[in-house]
Amino acid sequence: MSYSLKLITTPEIEPVTLAEVKLHARISHAVENDILEKWIKAARIEAENFQRRAFIGQIWELAFDTFPTTLPIQLPRAPLLQLISIKCYDYANVETILYYDGYNPVTTTEEGIDSAANSDFIVDTKSEPGRVTLAYGITWPSVTLRSIDAVKIRYAAGYGIEADDVPENVWDAIILYCTWRNDNRAAETDFPKQFYDLLSGDRLYLL
Repeated sequence: MSYSLKLITTPEIEPVTLAEVKLHARISHAVENDILEKWIKAARIEAENFQRRAFIGQIWELAFDTFPTTLPIQLPRAPLLQLISIKCYDYANVETILYYDGYNPVTTTEEGIDSAANSDFIVDTKSEPGRVTLAYGITWPSVTLRSIDAVKIRYAAGYGIEADDVPENVWDAIILYCTWRNDNRAAETDFPKQFYDLLSGDRLYLL
């Protein structure tokens, strides 16, 4: 079943600091701080996309046009920190909240609902990627959904909210990326294969 995936909240920090990159690249001046910070972000995004993971806590939204018929639902971007909400929208665009967890390790401004309704779902945060499914005997509500973007699952993904939560191989890959960019301003050499070699062991493949 096709779906769309949207980043809702970006991570508040990067896995690698500007000071760490400057130390490794032996840069002592501050003139290029802005470009170095952009390289750190670019390296992190490239690494996350390659591994199909999230490093520092961030919020994603998975959207379907209809209720998913294949269960459990795999949530792209591992590790799953927390399922935040499941909502659906009927033909009149009326929103129904099917699940909501008031605690969020990142940030959310959504209002909570009675947590008893959450017993309709089973959430698996241990598998990679994380999964969610209907509890035994529970079915999707009988409602006429709008034609597109009718079911939305919002969740937090990442190893944690601190840089130290991220595996060391990710740190190595980002440092390597930034150092290579600094040494090859005109891309005079090929991008180092070692960047992907460092990340390949933890790469995920969705079913």
